[in-house]
Amino acid sequence: MNLPHFSKRIAAIYIFLFSFCLFQQAIGQTLAETTFRTNGPDDFREGVHAFINATIYTGYNTKIDSASLLIKEGKIKAVGKNIALPKGAIVHDMAGKFIYPGFIDINADYGVTKGKTVSPEYDNPELSPNIKGAYGWNDAIKSYYNTANDFRVNDNTAIEWRKLGFGVVLSHRREGIARGTGAIVTLNNDKENFVLLREKATAHYSFNKGSSIQEYPSSLMGAIALLRQTYLDAQWYASLKDKTEFNLSLEAWNATQNMPQIFEASDWLDCLRANKIALEFGKKYILKSNGSEYQRIDELKKLNVPIITSLNFPKAFDVEDPYKALFVTIEELKHWELAPTNLAAL
Repeated sequence: MNLPHFSKRIAAIYIFLFSFCLFQQAIGQTLAETTFRTNGPDDFREGVHAFINATIYTGYNTKIDSASLLIKEGKIKAVGKNIALPKGAIVHDMAGKFIYPGFIDINADYGVTKGKTVSPEYDNPELSPNIKGAYGWNDAIKSYYNTANDFRVNDNTAIEWRKLGFGVVLSHRREGIARGTGAIVTLNNDKENFVLLREKATAHYSFNKGSSIQEYPSSLMGAIALLRQTYLDAQWYASLKDKTEFNLSLEAWNATQNMPQIFEASDWLDCLRANKIALEFGKKYILKSNGSEYQRIDELKKLNVPIITSLNFPKAFDVEDPYKALFVTIEELKHWELAPTNLAAL
């Protein structure tokens, strides 16, 4: 099955939510009056929704026949048989229909502009940051970026997620060493006002400078140094009682330090590098790896941190041409063979 690029990271393995697909549209407009004008009268009904006579799956292998699901103000209040319905509840008879739990992908870039990587060597490297304003000195530190500001619903993309069983994603822009904040959004087809569940949910990091055309950093060592320096700069900046300057990058950095911190690593070795930085500054990263964790599973287990891994396994190599086969390394062949065992190892 040839899926779009986003399915390559569909493995938020350890977390999922009962984001029931059948009530998304029914409750999408029941929470409150809107803050924008509509063409015609509004009909936003607040109250309780009861979905009755449904076959409800509460887990992948557990179901309740002829069950009811009770929703109040967008939250599930009860699931099961013989549930007492509150007075005034809006009843939806779901006889013959099924309600399923949905997954959350916590490493998506749905609805945001894709980041890009450029090479300063070929793109006229700069010493000064490209962004103008009261920001920091390096464009790879984008701690001020807020995904919710740029988020746009794209139902053509969302429907592919829904086909895979996903109801909610944590979306962020894969751009820079410090990537700013991620937003939690649902995958139903509605206005941005209704699908946005949390504006600022997580802070994101990587060793990839992204689209910055500044000369520094130009290596992994430089990326690590810049990340560590920013932690130190932010600590110093927070300690100032009388600030002589205002730095939007450091202000945003400090404001996100109590959020869950997700670090996108390129492989198991980057996981170890990132965790070393986390320990130095008293942080605990959620590590996004690439499915190679089985190669150093004992070392990664000692980290005692959550890991988001990949379900997108490497494709088989074309070795029909003996000459081309010479360029396939033993390392690549072993990873192709063993990558599907990664989940079992974890």
